[in-house]
Amino acid sequence: MTRSFTLADSHCFDENLIKSSGYRIGPFEIESVIMELPYVLECAVTAAPDEIRGQVVKATIVVAPGYEANQHLSLELQEFAKTESALYKAPRLIEFVKELPKTISGKIMRNKL
Repeated sequence: MTRSFTLADSHCFDENLIKSSGYRIGPFEIESVIMELPYVLECAVTAAPDEIRGQVVKATIVVAPGYEANQHLSLELQEFAKTESALYKAPRLIEFVKELPKTISGKIMRNKL
């Protein structure tokens, strides 16, 4: 039996979208850009509430061994994201963590970030 895609199924895709200043931003595109940096071991991009924009892009980063999380890395990450994607897609908030919350199967639990 073949099942066709319906609008009811689209909520699965919309729940991860970040809506910032009228733009719809897909987190996976930004994660792909961030993962190109040598000091990023893992990352997750989510929405954070913002009074002016509605939501802003937030990147939660696990730093690779041999690197130290600091303001310099945050600024470098933001600049890299701006040049490799678009200004409005660059993370406005960056949080460094020791590990990302995951399910037993290893999927990132975005609702915990």
